[in-house]
Amino acid sequence: MVSIVHAARDIGRLRDISTVLVRHGFGEVVRRLGLGRPRKAKDSQPPSNRGNGAAPDETSEEETRGDRERREFSIGVRVRRVLEDLGPSFVKLGQIASTRPDVLPQDVIVELKKLQDAVPPVGFDAIKEQVERSLGAELSDLFERFDPVPLAAASIAQVHRARLHNEDGTFDVVVKVQRPGIAETIASDLDLLHAFAALVERAIPESRIYSPVGLVQQFDRAITSELDFSAEAENASRFSQNFAGFSNVKFPLVHRQASSKHVITLEYLSGIKVDEALAKGYSGKRLARIALDVIVKQIFEDGFFHADPHPGNVLVLGPVESPVIAMIDLGMVGRLSPRMRDLTIDVMVGAARRDYEAIADAMFAIGTPTKKIDMQAYRAEVALLAEKYLGKPLKDIELSGMVRDLVRGATKYGVQIPTDFTLMAKALMTIEGVGKEIDPDIDVFAEARPLFLELLRKRYSPERLGNELLRRLERLSGATYNMPQQLQEVLEDLRLGRLSVRTIDPEASASAERLGRRLHSAIVASAFTLSGAWLVAARHELPGAAMIGVALVVLIAHAAASAYRDLRRRR
Repeated sequence: MVSIVHAARDIGRLRDISTVLVRHGFGEVVRRLGLGRPRKAKDSQPPSNRGNGAAPDETSEEETRGDRERREFSIGVRVRRVLEDLGPSFVKLGQIASTRPDVLPQDVIVELKKLQDAVPPVGFDAIKEQVERSLGAELSDLFERFDPVPLAAASIAQVHRARLHNEDGTFDVVVKVQRPGIAETIASDLDLLHAFAALVERAIPESRIYSPVGLVQQFDRAITSELDFSAEAENASRFSQNFAGFSNVKFPLVHRQASSKHVITLEYLSGIKVDEALAKGYSGKRLARIALDVIVKQIFEDGFFHADPHPGNVLVLGPVESPVIAMIDLGMVGRLSPRMRDLTIDVMVGAARRDYEAIADAMFAIGTPTKKIDMQAYRAEVALLAEKYLGKPLKDIELSGMVRDLVRGATKYGVQIPTDFTLMAKALMTIEGVGKEIDPDIDVFAEARPLFLELLRKRYSPERLGNELLRRLERLSGATYNMPQQLQEVLEDLRLGRLSVRTIDPEASASAERLGRRLHSAIVASAFTLSGAWLVAARHELPGAAMIGVALVVLIAHAAASAYRDLRRRR
């Protein structure tokens, strides 16, 4: 019974999606997906037709509005409006998709970055119940004061100021509370999104270049992590450890005894936004350099970085003469392995030396080839893209733009770039944009150069080279130990006649199917031709001519079907 209810709910939700798509000029997509005619909006459907399954007219109000939007607005604007109309889960999907410049066109990325997930706040009674159920204690036992009016409300959670009291004393805190029922809503939407993305790729082959399934999978991982506030607590602790001893950087302290999977209690930071800080006399040049140093260290030294460092997630603390940057909302993070960090630094060093081949080789090593790559053409593409940026003075180079275009160039030639690298590119793009907005003269390369040189020195230090040599010797030792035994097993199988070699031709199945269709058409056409010829010889000209005509129709139909299948395969 539950599965039937879920199926009915999903069907209703699919019809809602089709209606919104048509409303914003994507009626052709709905038709190609086979979702049928969308229903009219509730405000345009006559009361007598509501609930009786009546189909809307072809020229419905939604279709008319969609035609108008298609003429007046770009595809990026219409995609953003679709996501806004479909609700919080889809807004979050759009925000995640905005980190994929390697997949989506720039005009769509620009519009997706405008998505805001602010929603009306949940009532205090529901928040109180959620906190008490999650923490297993009365609100008054945990907090001396808890402000019923939220500081902010978003699609997943809302934040309240409070005063925590425990055995260590009393503390001003902010309490981030997950909206009741949001996990179940997102889980339901995720199931639908996975099915919808697979349907889109199957029904609209040209959509595969945008990787709908891959985008939904990335969204699934990101949103699942963001729903677990204990992961955000771990992120905050790790950032604090990585920046221990840095007086100009601050991350909120987590109060573990008042935190859980659905509630996180953090130190209240009485900072101000960056634009307010500038208005109060803080040095834009100093703030820009601190912010850039923080994100560069996170990415290239720690390999653990804030994936969404937009101005709303950055606060300014401390006096004007010695400002402190604080980073908040630490749920979305990216990670780069040591090897990925080395390769990313190789890209940056290659850019500083204007070594296009080194940049191309590093980007190729970062990604995963999905097909045979023409390396000469690929290197030429990278050189063309990089030259647009590297022909300028270092201070004028837009580092984030160069990385974005390099990712697109790699994707164009079939090199799939890891998600964490695209997150890094997005974080770098965001912080560089903020830095140049508050200090137009900032030289990103000059600021990052000392750290790059230090990281290169560490990479080739005797200690690291020794560790690397030791690791390789251990692998070689293991291989030398296992090889005689494996070789003996192969020879034993050969002696006993158990050794077999199998080859798989990926085109064999398609070739056999094509041959079968040709053979079938040939047999049918031959039968009709021979029958027609026999009838003509027996002076039954009309039936004979009809038989020969049928044979010609069979051959023409076979040729047309083969041409259509070849066209579909190429697309």
